[in-house]
Amino acid sequence: MRQFTEKEKEENATKTVVVGMSGGVDSSVSALVLKEQGYNVIGLFMKNWDEKDENGNCQASKDYKDVVSVCEKIGIPYYSVEFIEEYRKNVFEDFVKEYENGYTPNPDILCNREIKFKVFLEKAINEMGADFLATGHYCQNKSNRLVKGRDNSKDQSYFLYTIKSSILEKVLFPIGDLEKREVREIAKKYDLSTKDKKDSTGICFIGERNFKNFLGQYIHFTKGPFKTLDGEVVGEHTGSSYYTIGQRKGLGLGGPGEPWFVLKKDVEKNIVYVGRGEKHPALYTDTLTASEASWVTGEKPFDLPFSCKAKVRYRQKDQECRIDKINENGVLHISFKEPQRAVTPRQSIVFYKDDVCLGGAIIECPGPSYLDLGKSLHLEGREEEGLQKNIAP
Repeated sequence: MRQFTEKEKEENATKTVVVGMSGGVDSSVSALVLKEQGYNVIGLFMKNWDEKDENGNCQASKDYKDVVSVCEKIGIPYYSVEFIEEYRKNVFEDFVKEYENGYTPNPDILCNREIKFKVFLEKAINEMGADFLATGHYCQNKSNRLVKGRDNSKDQSYFLYTIKSSILEKVLFPIGDLEKREVREIAKKYDLSTKDKKDSTGICFIGERNFKNFLGQYIHFTKGPFKTLDGEVVGEHTGSSYYTIGQRKGLGLGGPGEPWFVLKKDVEKNIVYVGRGEKHPALYTDTLTASEASWVTGEKPFDLPFSCKAKVRYRQKDQECRIDKINENGVLHISFKEPQRAVTPRQSIVFYKDDVCLGGAIIECPGPSYLDLGKSLHLEGREEEGLQKNIAP
């Protein structure tokens, strides 16, 4: 972490930064770092969900107590704001609708676009008069370009690809040039109450839940068959929307042979197709189409065809690809140098040039699978990383 000179600190003292405080160690250290750099820092906690979990606990209340503790420890004022209605309308309703249609959505991306860097940013800048909004994301803002965080294992630029340069002008990422271990060390050095707090998981702002029970409160699911691609019924599922492409855990299928994986779904007929083996050729493709493109610069920053790298899921290693064309409806046609596993509709593909995030798009449809094309896989010695997390218990 770069040390600021006294002159820089004096200049920073004229700037007010509102820090989005979540009650976690990352936002806690972000506030501390900015305070050490001389900024006038204000902590702002955002409550977006007001329901208790299945154990009767309200995570938001617990998190706010940690925010209070940290802010008082480092000596900054703190406030709380609610965007419960905005979150329900602009994030959660879309989340439920996507599952109803049989897709696996990514609410973190929508939450960043519609809540953190829209209504929350407007609150900080327009109403509170701040010069900047800061968050604890592991990414960097370099000359209003979205750049990967230094800690490759924690980089969160994938979730921020919809953020525009015009917004980045008002945003700071104080821990983007730190590794997670350094963040923990700083929190321990200053004895922050969040120093040993586990990273948050689960649904954005809702937290960890029994996923089936939670989703079942909002959507009615009907049991149906697990079938092989040749039509053999091998079991019964609890509702096709609960399952995602490439999923292994939670299927309840056994028997001799390799583990079962979800290969594809027919939501209208409520059929989940499965097959044995992590490297089943039906799971692989080297092309896809995507739509709803969003570019950080605000417009497509390249000519076609364009070679770059991309991720089709978080934590995946960058994959070499080419954007071959964009048709009159704005649909991107993308091809990959290597086969991609478990390409999932309505997840995002995010594009990179070196460490700079260019933007991304919503995956509409994977191309023909290697099974369909009769192509052989050559994956020997290649480790599959960052597979889609299983969402069913």
